[in-house]
Amino acid sequence: MRAVTGVWRWRHNPLRRATDRREAWVALVALLLMVLAAPSLGWVCGAQTDEALQKSVRAQRAGRHATTAVVERLSPRAPRRIADPETSSEHASQTSVVAHWKAPDGTKRRGTALTASRRTGPGARVEIWTDSEGRPVPRPMDAATARAHAVLAGIGVMLLAAGLVECIRLLIVRHMVKGRYSRIDRDWAEAGPDWGRTGTGS
Repeated sequence: MRAVTGVWRWRHNPLRRATDRREAWVALVALLLMVLAAPSLGWVCGAQTDEALQKSVRAQRAGRHATTAVVERLSPRAPRRIADPETSSEHASQTSVVAHWKAPDGTKRRGTALTASRRTGPGARVEIWTDSEGRPVPRPMDAATARAHAVLAGIGVMLLAAGLVECIRLLIVRHMVKGRYSRIDRDWAEAGPDWGRTGTGS
């Protein structure tokens, strides 16, 4: 911001250098990109991600079926409670159980399945999800969870774009400063041999 204010303060300053104006304009352009372009890019990315995830949610719900299973026992080979990243906080964890159920075509199935039900003792009737052939599958992603993932993706892209703009600005300014020092060194090398000599204005 200090460099941006230089565009206004130094416009009539007789001591201004061309590099000062250029640095200020670079900072101004970078600020505009971070304030306008980065959020716009994040919004576009978030919207596209949300559209793709919502389409995935609809596809999962179309291909997965909720059914009732009867618990035989808790599964000894899997954790009792496991986190489910595809569901909202309402269904934050699921239990692995051995149960039997009926497939969508009416045939009997038995195996290990995941359920979000709290009561998982032997004989309890719990909700599980299966595919069209009756095989256990994870619970479909919630629409709210998909939207939350899309928002996080948009924020991440926005921050990444802003960081990239700032890195480019720093590289440009560094190159300009090195060029300024190089010109000073050349000018000093030309004037240095005459420094302090009689008749040179010392």
